[in-house]
Amino acid sequence: MVGARRCTAAGAEVAAAIAGELASRGVVVVSGLARGIDTAAHRAAAAAGVTVAVVGSGLARPYPAGNGRLLARIIESGGLVLSEYPPLTGARKHHFPERNRLISGLSRGVVVVEAGERSGSLITARLALEQGRDVCAVPGSVVNPVSRGCHRLLRQGAALVASADDVLEALGLADCPVLASPGRGPAPELEDGLAAVLAVVEDRVTTIDRVVDVTGLSAAAAGAALVELELGGFVRQVAGGYIRRPLV
Repeated sequence: MVGARRCTAAGAEVAAAIAGELASRGVVVVSGLARGIDTAAHRAAAAAGVTVAVVGSGLARPYPAGNGRLLARIIESGGLVLSEYPPLTGARKHHFPERNRLISGLSRGVVVVEAGERSGSLITARLALEQGRDVCAVPGSVVNPVSRGCHRLLRQGAALVASADDVLEALGLADCPVLASPGRGPAPELEDGLAAVLAVVEDRVTTIDRVVDVTGLSAAAAGAALVELELGGFVRQVAGGYIRRPLV
């Protein structure tokens, strides 16, 4: 998810709503840690799930400096911060269009939320098309210059999206059971062993040792069960253990 640095409050709200909902369903949200739309998307995704930030500087000198706390939150929530530059490299103007190919390349599709006519987000969208990725855009006010880039993308055939459901549909994932919204029905049935492990995992961090103590499984068996539950979208790995991802 990418967009304008000087975004509107409405744009940031839409970005946060879509990114947060996608992350809560198990989708990893990738963005660039820039101010504006990137920041809104990362914050919401880190609070609900996992997000990946591709930065335009070295990891020892993250940019912008004001997002240092957000960067730490991304890592704490099980996410990832990536850079192709040496650790002490400062941010340079040309780094940002360079790293855009990594944002699009890591993604199944690119969602643009607010972009001016010369926005770097349009570079990301172009690169996404070259890499065979889907491109989506959120429409905005016709009198707002920050929406002109999105409207251009829509005229060129980008999918119009306004919600997480729209994004999943555009990416061909609307019928994926693991990504189903919480209100769409009961969780799939689990084998007794997996169900027993899932019953131990709580909304707060649950360690593998806790699972072993309660279920009587070996550490290897408990670990294998947790991996299977994570792949199924039932739990999420975080620092120190696992937390339960609600499906109902």
